[in-house]
Amino acid sequence: MELLVSLILFAVVTTVTPGGANLMAAASGMRFGWRRSLPLLLGIALGLAILVAMTATGLGALLQSVPALQLAMRVAGSAYLIWLAWRIGRSGAPNIAADNAATPSSFVAGLLLPWLNPKAWSMALAAAAAYAGLTLSPPQLALLLATTFGLAAFPALSLWCAGGSMLARTLRSETQWRAVNAGLGLLLAASIAPMWL
Repeated sequence: MELLVSLILFAVVTTVTPGGANLMAAASGMRFGWRRSLPLLLGIALGLAILVAMTATGLGALLQSVPALQLAMRVAGSAYLIWLAWRIGRSGAPNIAADNAATPSSFVAGLLLPWLNPKAWSMALAAAAAYAGLTLSPPQLALLLATTFGLAAFPALSLWCAGGSMLARTLRSETQWRAVNAGLGLLLAASIAPMWL
């Protein structure tokens, strides 16, 4: 039971701390609000659950045994997050008329985001290694980890998205929007650094 409680706390803490997915949720909340961002949030939560499950069933062992594959995943993920940081950081105030017609990032984009996020990979590998003793069966471990991380991720993402939505209501000028977006972009870019250290 203590190990299960530890897993739940680990999932909650790791999914609520700043990272690519949470900053993407905040940026989407700022621009589109929580309701229109819901497909993105659900996609990210499900994508993380699938990633953690796949890691628990052997993908993690494969990655750890092939350093070149690990490096390639880290490079691709970092490049994608830097591109996202650049897009977020360079944006200004939303154009309300254009944003009503624009569509937020999709469920599929959210589903793929954890697979390109170095923080998600680190989380998944750590969880699979640390909590392997909870079950004797890799499929049961995969199901347990997927459920725990999926259920922890959705409220965490919702919190970041709602925070972004509330922040958007306080911004009045183009300068304020640019400063906040630049800050979010820099935070997203900075979230990559621990994966390389």
